[in-house]
Amino acid sequence: MIIFLYGGDSFLGRRKLNELKGKFLREVDRSGNGLAVLDGEKATMEEINESISAASLLTKKRMIVVENLFLNKSRTIFNQINEYFAVRQNPLSGDSAEANIIIFLDNINSKDKLPKYKSGLFKFLSKQKYAQEFKILSNTEATAWSKKEVEARGGKISASAAMELTSLLGSDLWQINSEIDKLINFKAGQKLRLGDDAKGTEINIEDVKSLVRGQFDENIFALTDAISNKNKNAAAKLFEEQIEAGLTEGYLFNMIIRQCKILMQIRQALDSGLASRQIINLLKLHPLIVQKGISQARNFNLNILKNIFCKLVEIDYKMKSGKADIKPALSLLIAKI
Repeated sequence: MIIFLYGGDSFLGRRKLNELKGKFLREVDRSGNGLAVLDGEKATMEEINESISAASLLTKKRMIVVENLFLNKSRTIFNQINEYFAVRQNPLSGDSAEANIIIFLDNINSKDKLPKYKSGLFKFLSKQKYAQEFKILSNTEATAWSKKEVEARGGKISASAAMELTSLLGSDLWQINSEIDKLINFKAGQKLRLGDDAKGTEINIEDVKSLVRGQFDENIFALTDAISNKNKNAAAKLFEEQIEAGLTEGYLFNMIIRQCKILMQIRQALDSGLASRQIINLLKLHPLIVQKGISQARNFNLNILKNIFCKLVEIDYKMKSGKADIKPALSLLIAKI
């Protein structure tokens, strides 16, 4: 049996793999001797063959998991695996390994452009009966997933709280999964502490706002807003406040560079006549990022943004070569905008 788990959402792919491994260990091989996991990025065909054919006195069936095979840079292994499966499909080959379960897990999309020596195997695997693609969820899908996930863990969450969660975290299910646990534990602790005085056990929007730190820090937006609005005094003050709050100069600098790149992309899209929805789809950014970015980008033309970015790159170079410190250099740049 061949199982191919692939797609941009690594969380869902990993969860499915863990389900399959758990079922194998419960129902087929409790000893775990028949389970082998290989790093496909570095594996050779000899290692894969050895794992498939390894004998075990405790189980007749084996599960071989090959992770990240499509990151392997060897052309040879792809040719060898193609030949291996061609032989297995031949009814005259007498391949006893057919009883084994071979799982390939890759963070690769069906739309990714692959070199010819990899694309043949991808087409073969993706056409298998048990192939499953895990696409990155849209914001609406991630919200629905979050609500369902909370309920599956015995909790409750309001629709507005679920929407707030994904507005902060986007479609990052790894982080959403972690935050859901934190929110459920918080409500459970609140109930134990306050008893009947607790204001319900449902996670509400205020719980999310107070407990979840999103990818899109409002303070960073406030800083870049001040810069984009050419409010030098506010920008300098916010920069100092962020340093005092514990954020490092390096982190702030990287966030400003990132925002500048986004603004250049958005400004270019606006100049091409694209609407906000088209920009979201084109740049694959969270709607919150795009909406705020559009407002900021309208304060600059593309040439000015490119000039600011070049100056940021220059500061980065001087910093790494020991010729400048971030704080005074960035403060000087803000003053000149």
